[in-house]
Amino acid sequence: MVIRERYEANERQMLSKNALLSENSKGRRRPDEVCEVRTCFQQDIDRIIHSKAFRRLKHKTQVFLSPEGDHYRTRLTHVLEVNRIARTIARALRLNEDLAEAIALGHDLGHTPFGHAGEFTLNGIVPGGFTHNGQGVRVVEKLERDGRGLNLCAEVIDGIACHTGKKAAGTLEGRILPFADKIAYINHDIDDAVRAGVLGAEEIPQRLSAVLGDGYSERINTMVRDVIENSAEEISMSEEVGGAMLELRSFMFGRVYSNPLAKSEESKAKVMLTELYGQYVKRPELLPPEYLRLAEEDGTGRAACDYIAGMTDKFAVRQFSEIFIPLGWEQRTLI
Repeated sequence: MVIRERYEANERQMLSKNALLSENSKGRRRPDEVCEVRTCFQQDIDRIIHSKAFRRLKHKTQVFLSPEGDHYRTRLTHVLEVNRIARTIARALRLNEDLAEAIALGHDLGHTPFGHAGEFTLNGIVPGGFTHNGQGVRVVEKLERDGRGLNLCAEVIDGIACHTGKKAAGTLEGRILPFADKIAYINHDIDDAVRAGVLGAEEIPQRLSAVLGDGYSERINTMVRDVIENSAEEISMSEEVGGAMLELRSFMFGRVYSNPLAKSEESKAKVMLTELYGQYVKRPELLPPEYLRLAEEDGTGRAACDYIAGMTDKFAVRQFSEIFIPLGWEQRTLI
């Protein structure tokens, strides 16, 4: 028996009847060599972590655009926090922890530079609209590995596609993600907002603190335990804790996510991405060779969207500067 087969035997013995066993995966779109050491979902974890799109998350905005402080969250640290919460819930419910981890690590691969401001901008200018979860599917199915994609398992792709929006994932492991995502970002965004001076910890409504707890760790613990305790057959939260969490989320939208101080630079980011998109559509020769190939297959607009969506904050600024900001003669000769 190879190591992978021992893992699969352990899953049959230890996991809940509601878990998706690795050996029961619907598989990959293209036939792939079976690993003797890792299950299919463990392979997917490694493929995501070693992807270029995953590495770029470290320079993409979570809430505060290009924060200078070392302790503010980025899209990468957000993904890692979501991963830990998802794994904790999956383990407690005896679901497939590897599947939950693969979805968690991959769920934001399609996120744009400048956070949701970038997503809203592309959604408004790209024909057919834009969502970061839909783009995430495109990243893993086509954009990574020079157009070959990561060839992930169907259940991982489904979890990435359904981690936000109205459609629920087809597995319980995938249905953990919307909860883990909210638990992570609501709480770490509070932490960052307090650090930035945008929000005072004492401003959180006392009625919500009475239900969820006073501090960062206490709130996360309350929410995670509530999911575990209320998810016998379906992933859910109690009316009291789930309601308080959503009310806290609404409070954050009012006090932080739309706060002029926190969002003062977003209008500039929206202009930059809009202008970049227009230039790439008009002048496709500005696109890198791999995106020119995409343009031939899917159209220039789609290729321009893919290129912009994959950019980090700083790279987008640099591209805008190179295209639109004139250089003096001395600077040009030095370059």
